[in-house]
This record gives sequence, structure tokens and C-alpha cells, in this order.
Amino acid sequence: MDTNLPVSGTPRVVIIGCGFGGLRLAKALRRAPVQVVVIDRNNYHNFQPLLYQVATGALEADSIAYPIRKIFAGQKNFYYRMADVHRVEPTTNTVVTSVGDIRYDYLVLATGSLTNFFGLESIERNAMQIKSIPNALNLRSFIFQNFEKALLTENPEEKQALLNIVVVGGGPTGVEISGSLAEMRRHVLPKDYPELDLQAMQIFLVEAGPALLGPMSPASQADAKRYLDELGVKIMLNTSIKNFENCRAYYSDTEYIPTENLVWAAGVNGAEVPGLPTEVVARNKRINVNRWNQVPGLSNVFAIGDVANMVTEDMPRGLPMLAPVAQQQADHLADNLQRLLRGEAPKDFVYNNKGSMAIVSRNKAVVDLPKNVHFNGFFGWFTWLFVHMMTLVGFRNKVVAFVDWAFSYFSSDQALRLIIRPFSRRDVKDDKGKKSAEHRTATAEYNPTPPAIQTPVAG
Repeated sequence: MDTNLPVSGTPRVVIIGCGFGGLRLAKALRRAPVQVVVIDRNNYHNFQPLLYQVATGALEADSIAYPIRKIFAGQKNFYYRMADVHRVEPTTNTVVTSVGDIRYDYLVLATGSLTNFFGLESIERNAMQIKSIPNALNLRSFIFQNFEKALLTENPEEKQALLNIVVVGGGPTGVEISGSLAEMRRHVLPKDYPELDLQAMQIFLVEAGPALLGPMSPASQADAKRYLDELGVKIMLNTSIKNFENCRAYYSDTEYIPTENLVWAAGVNGAEVPGLPTEVVARNKRINVNRWNQVPGLSNVFAIGDVANMVTEDMPRGLPMLAPVAQQQADHLADNLQRLLRGEAPKDFVYNNKGSMAIVSRNKAVVDLPKNVHFNGFFGWFTWLFVHMMTLVGFRNKVVAFVDWAFSYFSSDQALRLIIRPFSRRDVKDDKGKKSAEHRTATAEYNPTPPAIQTPVAG
């Protein structure tokens, strides 16, 4: 079965995943003499950099998501199928999905990334992650549910664990969500929970390395730490969370932070697709590619974005897992596919690093640009807002985000503190009958495969 896709005399390009890379590639092929088929388990594109704002109530989910079919309305060579991808079969040029087999002439893997728990089972079982819209909504519900529970408990240790929030990972996601939670503690929660002593609420940011925002400049690292210190976030560097159970986040065999709320933002793996030769899959589950984004040994299979492991002289550990990399690779691959169709040799990909940025809180952000240009504060914050608003898909989403941000800025409030669907860690059974925590079923948006420091309390 070919899922009722029309038979065409033009080559078929199948793209698995509609994240930044898959979306950009499908758009770039709109005038190419090919049939474009996008497969994704969700019928929307998700703007992942703003997931933390959904989790903390600054934005609603539908302001960072946009329907795939609406994005491509009017593109005559485009087709979409909502499905899980079970595996690929390169020998027969077939993608096996939950809705049937799809034949391809060219296959592009743009499946993104998944949370990496580094084999820590208790953390994978009990921690919250923030890789998808369901994750973000679960985290938002869970945090506010625990505040409601804290109002009811008389046990001081239980109340402290319900109020404390531990964020693991000092990259942009960890820094941004820690700053957002600290602002919420300062401006929002006292209005909603006047009965709670929110001075007792502690926000910990735990980073295994010696600095926050590791890939950014020392100036940005120092500024981000200073901003978080001013907000009262307790930063723990050179520290790893080793175990999380019974409301205790252990950073040694005996020392722990009492918390019911642990947000894991410490690392990611590539979202590999079953069926590829084992030798092309790197240790971090990314797929090795050459400078054309071609998978070695498979002339018509390519990978772009987070899942693609392109090693260069400047990047011996592979290009960074960032949206600009995915978008630039998508544009380059679109050109190379058309060159291949014309019988021309493809060109090597060269990444143009346009800089990086991270927001900490209102009027506080850090920006690094090429040639060692760095700035921060209000100008950095404004730059971050402008870039992210312009990158959002859809005019409506841009307007909604602007209105919500303006409201939050002038009112010091966030209006979206809704527990729409109560979240529980209770065990449920997956399709294979195995028990798994409910929140673990919400995988990365683009993954097509099924499934300093106040001394913490020591034990």
C-alpha cells in the first residue's frame, strides 16, 4: 500500500519530520520537479525554542504551533501523511509507517532529537522533560498542581519538596526556564498563592560543567550567571544529579535536594530511525553524513538537522544541534537534490554561524555574534524577542506572541496559569504492554519512531 499518494512521473522526495529542517526543505522544493511527501506523527510544526514559555504560562501552546497542511496550502507538489515511522528499508526504497508503506526515490531524515537521560533510570522514570508541546503542558500542570498540594499539607518537609524546583542542565533551555520560573516566583505566584510562604521556594540550576551556556562566550556565561544570581536562582556548577526518587534529587550518595519537581534539560540524542546500517549511527544516536548531508553507503538517503552528525575540521564533534544549522542544511540540500536531478555534482555544505543568544528574564539576555561581538541587557533582550517573533511560523502566531509578551512586560503577570489536563506520574501500559510513566510517552515533536548556592538539605 502506498497510502493513496498519487503516482507521478517525477521523483518522490520523502521527508521524515517537519521540524525546522524538514519544514524548510519542503518549502525550498516547492518549484522543484519532484513530489514532496512529509511524514510526521503530529499535524503541526512546533517552535521548540519557546516551549519553556508554554511550560511557565507565558504563551499558550497554539501560539508556537502551526498546522502543517496550512503552512503548505497552495504548494502543488506537496503531500502530508500523519503517521509514526516504524523503520526504513533502504534495499527496497521504502518507509514502513503506521498507515502503510511509502516508496521513495530520495529519503531525507529530519527527525530531530530526543532527551538523553544518560542511562539514569530513576531520572528517566520520574523527571519532567521539555521536548514537545505535551511535555510543556504536562510540566505546567504538574508545577501548579504541586503548589495546590503545598497549600494543603501540614508536613514542612513535604511542603518544601512541593515548592522546590530543580532544573538540570545549564544550556540555553535550562537557563531560560530557570529565569522564567524565578520571575514567576517574584511577580506572579505571590498574587495567586498569598497563603504560601514563597520565600521558602527555591529554584536550583544544576550543571555538570564549570560554567553555564558552555558553547557561548565567557562574557555571556558570566552575564547569565550574574542575572540568575540577582533573581535568586541557586546555581550548582560541577555538580551532577545521579538519582531522583522519593522527592529527593541526589547529587552524591547521601546529599540531596528535596523536590518533587525536577526538570531535565541536560542533554539530547539524535532521533534515529530503525533500519539504517549500524555503522552509520554514531554513539549519540545521530546519523553520520558527509558534506552533502548524504548517509554513507546510501546514495539516495540524506539526514539534516539535529539527527545529522556532520563532522568538520572546525567541528570535530559534529555541527551543533541548533535550528540555524538545520535550516541552512535544508536550503543546501534542496539545491543539491536539484543538481543531482540535472546530473550535476553536489556541493559541500559550509555552516555560516550567525551567532547565538539566550534570554534569562525581562530586560536580561545575552547575545554572541561573529567576530567576538557580545552584548547583553535590554538590547540583548530586545534582539532575542525580535528574532524569535520573526521566526515563528504564521502571522497569527507572531501577533499572539507579541501581545502576550507585551502584556507580561507591562503587567509583570502571566495569564495562562491553567491546569487544563491534570498530570500524574502513575504508571500506564504502552502499546507493547510494558509499564511506563505517562509523561514518557510524549516524545520529541519531530521524532517519528514509536515509542550558587545555598547549601541544600543533606540526607
